[in-house]
Amino acid sequence: MTGNRSSAGDPGKETHGYPGKELEAMSGASNYHRWILEIFKPYLGKHLVEVGAGIGSFSDLILKHHLCESLSLVEPSDSMYDRLAIHVQELNTNVQIDTYHGTFIEAAPLIKGRRVPDSILYVNVLEHIGDDERELNAVRQTLSEGGRVFIFVPALNWLFGNFDARVGHFRRYSKVELEGKLRKAGFKILQSSYFDFPGIGPWWVKYCLLKSDTMESGAVRFYDRFIVPTVRRIESVVTMPLGKNVIAIAEKR
Repeated sequence: MTGNRSSAGDPGKETHGYPGKELEAMSGASNYHRWILEIFKPYLGKHLVEVGAGIGSFSDLILKHHLCESLSLVEPSDSMYDRLAIHVQELNTNVQIDTYHGTFIEAAPLIKGRRVPDSILYVNVLEHIGDDERELNAVRQTLSEGGRVFIFVPALNWLFGNFDARVGHFRRYSKVELEGKLRKAGFKILQSSYFDFPGIGPWWVKYCLLKSDTMESGAVRFYDRFIVPTVRRIESVVTMPLGKNVIAIAEKR
């Protein structure tokens, strides 16, 4: 294992100053993250890139399940990158780990020059990027032939509230919108669905009706422990017409 503190130039535009409090609160959502990874797992290759890796919560889960030979972690936030780099140095793993301080577009030439990835992951990240179509084009250019992009984003623009605005979300997606942007960038959709239907109600009440702009770690842990396991079982067999999030996997054509 190595953790290379690789600078990708200017650390970023939209996400440079993002402090990552949302990621800290979500770090307690272990069942939620396992659910996402379970959907991704059958399609993952061996050489992964996680964009917007934050403090390493999702990457830890990837490493725990021995799902890759190399893992490149890209993080534009100054404060999050510093914590991520320290965390990587403390890991005990045989996986080749490289860290990049910058946006994906800035880091992509360095990543590809070192090792062409076959899987690029965006978990709660693409919504932070102003020009998401340019980003997806860069992903396609960086991936190996037949490589895949894995995306998890917030859904439904009518759920956009004060919290979304505070943490730097440019949008929430519909399933059709995300699929359309992926196809336009040159991807074939392998899997796409709404995710977490019951989460729509609590989110609308807290962030749209009550106009909250905070995410409390205690509430996240409660939902993760008592609600997510049941929702996961239901949504594994029932296709929901809507959901609080969209999850998609697409292959480079």
